[in-house]
Amino acid sequence: MNRFFIIPKKTAVLLSLATLGVISLTSCATTQPPSAEVKSSSSPAQQASTTESPTLKNLQTAYNGESNAHVMYLAFAKKADEEGYKDAANLFQAAARAEEIHRDNHAKVIREMGATPQNKLTTPEVKSTSENLETAIKGESYERDTMYPDFIKQAEAEGNKDAVQTLSYAQEAEAQHAQLYAQAKNNLDSWRKGTQSFYVCTASGETWTNQSDTAKCPASNSSKQFEKVN
Repeated sequence: MNRFFIIPKKTAVLLSLATLGVISLTSCATTQPPSAEVKSSSSPAQQASTTESPTLKNLQTAYNGESNAHVMYLAFAKKADEEGYKDAANLFQAAARAEEIHRDNHAKVIREMGATPQNKLTTPEVKSTSENLETAIKGESYERDTMYPDFIKQAEAEGNKDAVQTLSYAQEAEAQHAQLYAQAKNNLDSWRKGTQSFYVCTASGETWTNQSDTAKCPASNSSKQFEKVN
């Protein structure tokens, strides 16, 4: 015996609406189109700001030091000239030019690292030429033996070749300056004639007393490979 139920018209309408609602809700629950998740391909180290780099801080320190050394040696040169030590005055002038080169080299790398070179110039204390030479020897020896070796080691650890180069140039020149200052200090009376010339490499600031040594000077963008001071 077949059994069937007669669904009242009103009930059928309600069932139809319910079915449509389910279909509608199912459509609304459909997963939205996937959105792309953008991830940086840079490593955390690459994303770190260069302002956090120890080498950048070291370069700023060196830039400030070279800026002040340039000013100080010009003042020392003037004093040596006043006291009649013409060759000592020439030496200070040559060293001042070398420090200027170091300053500018450091500044270039600082800018390449996205920062602005910063210095704080102070008025140098000028004494007698003998005392000024002693001050210069101490400063150059510290840079040669301690400051620049430490800075170079850090730059090498960071893989910053440009920083290593400019810091190495400075260290080599400071070693020469310390030696020349010591020679002048120990033989000051013979440094009055004004006949000694100095040759400053425009790329590295290295300083020689013989022009033939300028062949060791690294290539430079300057029109002059070296400058003569006398």
